[in-house]
Amino acid sequence: MTEAGVVVKIEDRQSAGRVALVTVDNRQKLNCLNTAQVVALRQAFEALAGDAALRAVVLTGAGDRAFIGGADLNELGGLCSESSRLYITRLHKACKAIRDCPVPVIARVNGYCLGAGLEVAASADMRVAADTAVFGMPEVHMGLPSVIEAALLPGLIGWGKTREILLTGETFSAADALAMKFVEKVMPADQIDTHVAHWLTLIARATPAAVRSQKALMNRWERVSVEEGIYAGIDALSDAYRTGEPQAAIAAFFDAKAKRKG
Repeated sequence: MTEAGVVVKIEDRQSAGRVALVTVDNRQKLNCLNTAQVVALRQAFEALAGDAALRAVVLTGAGDRAFIGGADLNELGGLCSESSRLYITRLHKACKAIRDCPVPVIARVNGYCLGAGLEVAASADMRVAADTAVFGMPEVHMGLPSVIEAALLPGLIGWGKTREILLTGETFSAADALAMKFVEKVMPADQIDTHVAHWLTLIARATPAAVRSQKALMNRWERVSVEEGIYAGIDALSDAYRTGEPQAAIAAFFDAKAKRKG
C-alpha cells in the first residue's frame, strides 16, 4: 500500500517468511518527514502489528541519498508553541508504533539519518548502515532541543556520546556510529541488502512466538527494575510452554541429532 509518502510492501520470502518493507518516500526532500508522512508512518506500523504471520519489518528511505533527513523544515518554520506540541507528539507516536511492533524492526540506513530520522532509527531493534551514511542531531542549530526518542540514546550509546551529539549538533560518519554502537553493522552501500537478508534469515530460523515474546520482554526490561524484569522473564518462559513451540523445537533438535548419528 502507498499512503502520503510511506510505501508498505509485503513479501513472502522462502528463506525469511513474511516480511514487510516500509519505505519513506519523499526523496526530493531527502525523505524528510512532514505531518502527513509522520501520521502515515504510524498508521503503517499499527496496521502491521495486526499481521499474525509477519516475521520482521525492514524500514528504509527511498533512493540512495537518505534514510530520513529529518523533519520538514518548511513545516517546522511555520509552527508555534501549540502546533509544535502537536507535531512532535505525532512523531513520538510514530516512533512508539515502531517500538511496539511485535516483530523485529530493522532500520536499513542508506544515507542521511538526521534529527527525526535518527530518532526513527533509534526506535528500531537493529540498524545496518551504508558506509556513506551520515548521522546527527542538529536541532540545537535550529533553536530547538532534541526531544522524544532522543531519550533512547543514553541506553544505546551512553551518556557521554549522547551529550556530545545533542549539545554540539555535529554530524558523524557511519564508522563513528558503529564505534559508538548506535548501529550494529556498516556495509558498502551496495551490500547492505545482503546483510539485511542475513538478519532476516536468522530471525526466520527462530520460532515465531519466541521472537515476539523476546521482543516484548526486552521492551518491558527498558521500563522496569531489574528485579521486575527477571520476574517478567519467568512469566514469559512459562507462557512459552503454552504455545507448544519449546516442546516441538526441542524434540526436533534431538531428532536431527539422532539422524546425524545414524
